Amino acid sequence: MKLNVKAFALTCGLVWGFGLFFLTWWIIAFDGATGDPTFIGSLYRGYNLSPVGSFIGLAWAFVDGGIGGAIFAWLYNFIAGRCKE
Repeated sequence: MKLNVKAFALTCGLVWGFGLFFLTWWIIAFDGATGDPTFIGSLYRGYNLSPVGSFIGLAWAFVDGGIGGAIFAWLYNFIAGRCKE
């Protein structure tokens, strides 16, 4: 079985992007928008715990998840092709 690289990359990008977006809003709902720097903010330039930061994080995470998903799917297909039974 082979993975569709584009579909897997898009799925990973959407899941990671919206996951970070909703997590940010979850934290904002309970602790308020602080704008404090976070660990993810050190990786994703411009991200912080604020409404604007949630959209910046959504964009960064979508790209990051898409690239990671594409690499994973390509590597899976490569290894699966070499390990045919």
